[in-house]
Amino acid sequence: MELFDGRNKEARRPWHTRRTSWVVLVAALLLSGLALSLVAAAQASTDPAAALPDDAESTLALRAQQKLPATAYAPAFAVFDRGGKPLTAEDRQVIGGLVGALRPLAAEGQKTFPAFSDDGEAALIGVPLSTDLSDTAQRTAVEDIRAQVAADLPVGLDANVTGGPAFQTDLGAVFDGADVRLLLTTVGVVALLLLLTYRSPWLWLVPLAVVGTADQVATKLVSLAVDAFGFSIDEATIGITSVLVFGAGTNYALLLIARYREELRLLEDRYDAMRVALSQAAPAILASSSTVVLALLSLGFAVSPSNRGLGFSAAIGVVTAVVYALVVLPAALLIFGRGLFWPFVPRPGQAEPTRTGFWSKVGRSVTARPVPVAIVSLLVLGVLSAGAVGLRTGLSQTEQFRAKPESVVGQQVLGAHFAAGSSEPTAVLTTPERADAVRRAAASVPGVSSVRPGASEANLVELDAVLSAAPESAASSAVVEDLRAAVRQVDPDALVGGTDAQALDAKTAATRDQRVILPLILGIVMVVLLLLLRSVVAAVVLVLTVVATFVASLGAGWFAFSHWFGFPALDLGVPLLSFLFLVALGVDYNIFLATRAREEAATEDTRTSIATALAVTGGVITSAGILLAAVFTVLGVLPLITLTQIGVIVGFGVLLDTLLVRSVLVPALVALIGERFWWPGTPGTRRRPR
Repeated sequence: MELFDGRNKEARRPWHTRRTSWVVLVAALLLSGLALSLVAAAQASTDPAAALPDDAESTLALRAQQKLPATAYAPAFAVFDRGGKPLTAEDRQVIGGLVGALRPLAAEGQKTFPAFSDDGEAALIGVPLSTDLSDTAQRTAVEDIRAQVAADLPVGLDANVTGGPAFQTDLGAVFDGADVRLLLTTVGVVALLLLLTYRSPWLWLVPLAVVGTADQVATKLVSLAVDAFGFSIDEATIGITSVLVFGAGTNYALLLIARYREELRLLEDRYDAMRVALSQAAPAILASSSTVVLALLSLGFAVSPSNRGLGFSAAIGVVTAVVYALVVLPAALLIFGRGLFWPFVPRPGQAEPTRTGFWSKVGRSVTARPVPVAIVSLLVLGVLSAGAVGLRTGLSQTEQFRAKPESVVGQQVLGAHFAAGSSEPTAVLTTPERADAVRRAAASVPGVSSVRPGASEANLVELDAVLSAAPESAASSAVVEDLRAAVRQVDPDALVGGTDAQALDAKTAATRDQRVILPLILGIVMVVLLLLLRSVVAAVVLVLTVVATFVASLGAGWFAFSHWFGFPALDLGVPLLSFLFLVALGVDYNIFLATRAREEAATEDTRTSIATALAVTGGVITSAGILLAAVFTVLGVLPLITLTQIGVIVGFGVLLDTLLVRSVLVPALVALIGERFWWPGTPGTRRRPR
C-alpha cells in the first residue's frame, strides 16, 4: 500500500500565497502596533508582602501594622565609622550637627534621632521616612540624606546610609534602565548567533525582528493580564519573561527555518515547501511550547504570589512567542523568497548536507558503541551532580547583590557595632492588656537584644524587638521561630512580623512550593511525551535524562558559586525556577530529536532512525541550545545574585543537555533499548518491504 507522502501533488493544498502572506504580515503589524501604542507597560509591585502567601503570619502582621498610625514610617540610618578606630571629638560634633541638619528630610511630625555605639567606634542617625512615599519620592529622600551626610566630613570618617528605604532604593537602582540594558544585550547576543548560524547578511534580521516584536507585545499582554486578573509581578519577573520570549521564540524560529530550508532542497514551490515544513515542524514546536506553558502554569499552584506571577507572565510570553513563530515568521519568510538565504540559497535537487555532515558521523559513532558511550556520559553527569554536596539556600539582605551598594556597607558597619537588627526591628503585635507579659516573654528569647514599645491603638499594640543577628540571615530566622513560640505562650493570637519574619515565611513557602510544584512539572512533561510519542518507555527515558541534566547543572552551578564566585548560598527561588526552565525547555530538544526519530522509524530500524534524526537535527538543535544558553546567561548583566544564579545554572544546563545528553546519551540509550524504546507503539510497522 502506498504511504501517504506530504509532498505528493495529489495531497498538495496551498497554505500560503503571496497575497495571504502579505495579509498575515500586515495584520500582524497592525495588531502589534495597536498593542504597543495603546497598552501601558506592566508595573512592578511595590507591596512588601508581594512575595509572601496571603495567610503567612508576617503578611497578617503587616496588614495589622498598617492600621497603626506610627507604622506609616520607616527609618533610613546614616551610619558613621572610622574603619575600626574610635570616633574623635570632631566626629561627634559633626554628627551632632547633622542630627539637626537632617531633620527637614524626616517625615512630617517625625524627628531624627542619634545613637553612639558602646565601643565608641560608630554612630548612627535615624531619619524616619513615610512609607506612603512613591518609589521616586523615596529614592529622592534617600539620595538627599546621602548627599547631606557625605558633605564636609572630617578626613577618615565614613558615612553610609542603610535601612529599609535605602535597601529599596539600591535594589531599584539595579533595575534602572535594566529593561533597555537587558533587551540590547539579548538582541546583540541573538543577532550574533543568528548571523553565525545562517552566514547570511540579512536572513538573521527576519527571525530577530519577529521575535523582538513578540517580546514587546508580550510585555503589553502581561500588563493587560495583570490588570484583568490582579496577580503581581516584580522587575525580575519582567526580565525573566523577556529572556524566555527571546530564547524560546528564537529556538522555534531556528527549527522552522531549518525544516523549511530542508524542504526547499526538495520542492520547486516555496509555498509548498513552507506547507510541508509547517506540517512536520509545527507538531513538535507546539508540543514543546505546550510543555513549557503548562509547566509555567503549574506555578499557579504555588503559595508564593511572586512565583504565581512569574508563571502567568512567562506563560503569556511563550504563547506569544510561538504564535509569532508559527504564524508571522512563515509569512515574512515567504515574502522574501529563496534569495533570503543568499549566499547559500537552497535549490531543488541539492543534496541534504545534514545527512552526511558532522552530526551524521556522531550519530553513527554513538549508536555503534552505545554501552561505553552511555557509561561515560552517565559518569560525567554523576561527577557534576556531586558538586551539589553541601548546597545551601537562603541569602540574607546584605547578600542579594554581586557588588556591595551603600546600604549593604552601612548594614555591615551597623551590625558590627550595634545590634544587627537595629535598622529593621521585628514587630510583635498583641493586645494592650497582654503587652507587658508579651514584652517580657520576647525579651527573654536568646538573640533578642531589646524590646521597646511601638505604635498602638485601642485594640492593638506593637512591640519592636531588636535582634542581634544580621537581617534575613539563618540566625535571625531561628530567633524569629523562638520568638513566635515564646509570645504565643502568653498570647496565642500574637503575631510576629517584620523583615526577618518575612524572610522566614518566604523560606517556608519556597520549601512547600518545591515539594508540590516539582512533581507536578514532571507529571506534565511525562503526559505531553506520552501523548506525543505514544511510548511509555520513550517518555520515561527522556524524563529521566532531563532530571539528570538538572541535578548535574545544579551541582556544577553550586560548585562554581561556592568556589569561584564566593556566593554564600543559593537564593530560595533558584532551585525551583532552574528546575522549571531546565526540565521544560530541556525536554524541547529531546522532543525535536525523538519526533524526528519516530518519523524516520517508519522506514528504518530504531538504531538507524535515531542516528538519522541526530544527523538532520543536530546542527539546528545545537545552534538553538547555544543561543538559548547565551540568552539566559544575559541575566548576569544585572548585579543581582538571584538572576546570576538562574542564568548560570540554566545556561550551563541547556549546553549540557544540547551537547551531551541529547546528542550523545539519548541516542546511546535508544540504540541500547532498540525497538522496545517505542513500546507500546510500533512505528516500524509502516516500513516499506525491503
